[in-house]
Amino acid sequence: MKRIIKKVAVLGSGVMGSRIACHFANIGVQVLLLDIVPKELTPDEEKKGLTLENKAVRNRIVNSSLQAALASNPSPIYRKADARLIQTGNFEDNMKDIATADWTIEVVVENLKIKKIVYDQVEQHRKPGTLITSNTSGIPIHLMLEGRSDDFRKHFCGTHFFNPPRYLKLLEIIPTPETDPAIVDFLMHYGDLYLGKTTVLAKDTPAFIANRVGIYAIMQGLQVMNKLGLNVDEVDRISGPIIGRPKSATFRTLDVVGLDTLANVANGLYQTGEKDESREMFQLPGYLQKMVENKWLGDKTGQGFYKKTKDAKGKTEILTLDLNTLEYGPKQRAKFQSLEVLKPIEDLKKRVKTFAGQSDKAAQFFNESLYGLFQYVSNRIPEISDELYRIDDAMRAGFGWELGPFEYWDAIGAREGVQRMTEAGYKPAAWVEEMLNSGKESFYIVENGTRRYYDINSKAYKAIPGAENFIILENLRENKVIWKNTGATITDLGDGILNVEFHTKMNTMGGDVIMALNKGIDLAEKDFRGMVVGNQGANFSAGANVGLIYMYALDQDFDELNMIIRQFQNTMMRMRYSAIPVVGAPHGLTLGGGCELNLHVDHIQAAAETYMGLVEFGVGLIPGGGGTKEMTLRAADMYADGDIEYNDLKNVFLNIGMAKVSTSAKEAVDLGFMRKSDGITINSNRLIADAKAQAILLADAGYTKPVQRTDIKVQGRGALGMFLTGANAMMTGRYMSEHDLKISQKLAYVMCGGDLSAPTEVSEQYLLDLEREAFLSLTGERKTLERIQSILTTGKPLRN
Repeated sequence: MKRIIKKVAVLGSGVMGSRIACHFANIGVQVLLLDIVPKELTPDEEKKGLTLENKAVRNRIVNSSLQAALASNPSPIYRKADARLIQTGNFEDNMKDIATADWTIEVVVENLKIKKIVYDQVEQHRKPGTLITSNTSGIPIHLMLEGRSDDFRKHFCGTHFFNPPRYLKLLEIIPTPETDPAIVDFLMHYGDLYLGKTTVLAKDTPAFIANRVGIYAIMQGLQVMNKLGLNVDEVDRISGPIIGRPKSATFRTLDVVGLDTLANVANGLYQTGEKDESREMFQLPGYLQKMVENKWLGDKTGQGFYKKTKDAKGKTEILTLDLNTLEYGPKQRAKFQSLEVLKPIEDLKKRVKTFAGQSDKAAQFFNESLYGLFQYVSNRIPEISDELYRIDDAMRAGFGWELGPFEYWDAIGAREGVQRMTEAGYKPAAWVEEMLNSGKESFYIVENGTRRYYDINSKAYKAIPGAENFIILENLRENKVIWKNTGATITDLGDGILNVEFHTKMNTMGGDVIMALNKGIDLAEKDFRGMVVGNQGANFSAGANVGLIYMYALDQDFDELNMIIRQFQNTMMRMRYSAIPVVGAPHGLTLGGGCELNLHVDHIQAAAETYMGLVEFGVGLIPGGGGTKEMTLRAADMYADGDIEYNDLKNVFLNIGMAKVSTSAKEAVDLGFMRKSDGITINSNRLIADAKAQAILLADAGYTKPVQRTDIKVQGRGALGMFLTGANAMMTGRYMSEHDLKISQKLAYVMCGGDLSAPTEVSEQYLLDLEREAFLSLTGERKTLERIQSILTTGKPLRN
């Protein structure tokens, strides 16, 4: 049967429930969010003369929880307006309303008795045939079925979202033996396509997949740390981005998650782990038990492994816990020779391989932590999963690892990893030895652009189900690359569509990238139907290469700078005015030049998590790659049949002047960086495939090369006077510096079309020339050079 989710009921409005509700609102689904009725009034409610029967009181818990979620940072919602899709209520007055929901998600406290009471109510009101799932992270799913109807059992399973639901991609689907397989298939597909999740099918085993493996990895790391005599700062230095893990590494992550959560999951795994050969690993070390007793639980209590305090001068200082004395002291800068060796290595898999071959304490920690992990995950098949790729998917999506356990193993070398771990006293599961003895040297292979995993049951490599919906650029590099240089690669995506991928540091745009964009257009106009500009790095692009600008500006080589900026502008215009459709696929940071590129493509297909903005003001410049021109054009087009309203032009001016960056793709539409006709992909894994599909649609529709605009209405002195008056008032009020005033004056001059006596229609090239002239003049300013130098040395703009 066809199943459409129009409305979801979320039962329980705590940290997880309120944020799950927000994420459904993100994708446009109506939500009914319910929680318990308070048992007593607050002092404030008593003062107001309210009673326990007042609706405001009865819905106080749910409304307070939702407001706290909406006020949190980072936000659980793409844009605040979407919160209107969430209706609140309580279990007593509104449980009957779940009859209108297509899916009811229970997210109440982790107590089986309480869950069963809630399910009794759900049974009374739920419409037969609708979905009912639990977001439990620890209670066995099958235990929740006791006393339930056949229809409830058939439509029930576990759906374990990870916190925060908007940002962590993992959704574990945990069926019971009685769950209809069609329901499992639907949830796997819906979670992927609509919720943007990596959906992982898990078995009903303790802590399922991600928490089972993740908590083991943490506890193993703590044991190895103790063995090698390392401290908190050293372990966080080793176990962070250098090995493809989040910046929060080990101990900062634990402070964010909460040590009580770690203790609860670890204790649960110990209590239920009679058949787990590594059960003893889940026993809490003495210092961890003491911290839990002291309520040093991390961020939620103000101190954990780290403690934020202020020094004698009132400056914020982060202190680190000494696990031997349980006293806090200054953070220590961790230095290891092996980490210095790794710094120049950009490719993570090569970095892992190199790290594994080092011998200092950092490498010893890394290696032994992995050896234990390799042993553990190989022994968990088929207990927690029949397929190894599900374990890797879960760890990448749930814990933010760039590589899963078997991918780390492949990076070192499957056979070499077995040899090393055996020498260190660890032993892989028998199936690994069997795989190697059969001549298969890795857990994954790529054949004809398709990634395949080793299947233990068939003893053969199989394609990962659903992978045909994704385009993984890495898998195409063996035989689909048709051109490349040191900064970019052009790949044939098939069906007549090319892709231009950046791979500079932070995907910044310099000469190599500009050359690749032009080469891509050349190739596509000659032999292909369209082009995508996209990559699968952490970010689309942090902008133009400001180091290059700084170098020429410092030497006062303005002729060279003029040529570089003109070339950048011409390339952006070529994105717009080529003979083939160009689709941008932004995600993550899409700043400065990266934003300008997307302003000029025919269609943007953006990941939901796209943070887009023109941020040049922060380094003392205005957008010089066509961004100022394009935003002026868009403001003019808002009122094509009459004079542009100054308020709208002012909003565009302020967005650039305040270097506003969208917090989502939806907000990028609100800020004018994306058009309403542009597309948003919730699951970033699908982004390149979706962008390719849009390029094909444009080509199939009979794409015609556009004609450059000569009818852009600019306002001249009338608007210019308004902007300059406002900017001067801002400086007088000390809201901006003299240099900020100068940048504002340049920006206003360009956006108003210069010193024109009356509103006038001008061409794109006219605005580009004004833009370039203003940009170049600002590069000659000492204050601008100071700001750029600050960005290059500290990563932060200098306010001067």
